[in-house]
Amino acid sequence: MSHIFITGIGTEIGKTVISAIVVEALEADYFKPIQAGDLDNSDTHKVKKLVSNTNSKFHESAYKLNTPMSPHASAEIDNVIIDAKNLKRPKTENTLVIEGAGGVLVPLNGTEMIIDLISKDDQVIVVSKHYLGSINHTLLTIEALKARGLKIAGIIFNGEENPTTEEIILSQTQSSLLGRIKEEPYIDEAVVRYYAAQWKENLKKIK
Repeated sequence: MSHIFITGIGTEIGKTVISAIVVEALEADYFKPIQAGDLDNSDTHKVKKLVSNTNSKFHESAYKLNTPMSPHASAEIDNVIIDAKNLKRPKTENTLVIEGAGGVLVPLNGTEMIIDLISKDDQVIVVSKHYLGSINHTLLTIEALKARGLKIAGIIFNGEENPTTEEIILSQTQSSLLGRIKEEPYIDEAVVRYYAAQWKENLKKIK
């Protein structure tokens, strides 16, 4: 089964909600390798609450850090050393959706970054949120992924449609548009199911 790695162009981009939608659409498993802060209401807890199918499994994070900071700083506070090379993914026969932390160049330690958690076999979904500067951040993210020879499945946009921004990003990166989530007043299971149904065909094409 393919593994899907979901990353974003920065923090607070919507990766967790979009991870829930992808998990629901594919009835996939979910794994957040590193959780920094908010351990009682982690991203794993949030995704589990938003997913309604009964086939998905939600795997424990490999690193649970107490402080909501960059993983390298949070790990230092906890006297923990994150080692991307030895981080074990959960074993599953299902598609595994892996959610990163922040953007691809967020540091894990003195030498490794989030991008070092992505396997050459993974299909990477990039979440882009519309704001001034998002074009630059999206292009830089995709350039970094391409420089590592990683597979980019496509882009999901978070926010109301912005053709000027989206067209230049898709054109410059030659990436596929997998879906868009609008500025919803709230997110619950029904909203997640709605988008999952919309995106399902595009997501099923990821190999």
